[in-house]
Amino acid sequence: MTEILYYHLTEKTLEDALPGLVQKSLERGWKVVVQAGSPERVASLDTHLWAYRDDSFLPHGATKDGTESEQPVWLTDGIDTPNDAQIRFLVDGAKIDEPGMFERVVHLFDGHDNEAVETAREQWKSDKQSGHELTYWQQNPIGKWEKKA
Repeated sequence: MTEILYYHLTEKTLEDALPGLVQKSLERGWKVVVQAGSPERVASLDTHLWAYRDDSFLPHGATKDGTESEQPVWLTDGIDTPNDAQIRFLVDGAKIDEPGMFERVVHLFDGHDNEAVETAREQWKSDKQSGHELTYWQQNPIGKWEKKA
């Protein structure tokens, strides 16, 4: 079964949290897909991942870049997985019908957005009923992840 994780952003923004999580995935030798809720968010994340730190960047690509299968991190607003990723991050309420294609699926949602929280709760219920192994992580007051369930 696919391991499904829920990351509840309460102290940091998606832009602050996502690069570290993606970097840890790459360190495990995994290829990554980040699925956003819109083409505009993909463009924003594309720019951000190149410049999120002064001394580092995350190698990645999106449709405009080509060479899809060679990208360690693929950004999309669709269901494509051209790089045979092992992990998929879902942001902005993005959904996937077949989580079983991945070793791990990660939902990141904004705890300050009531609609995003409610959507995550509904997705949790659905994933639980499907028999997936679920974990829930929340940021503590200094932004570190703590496992809550």
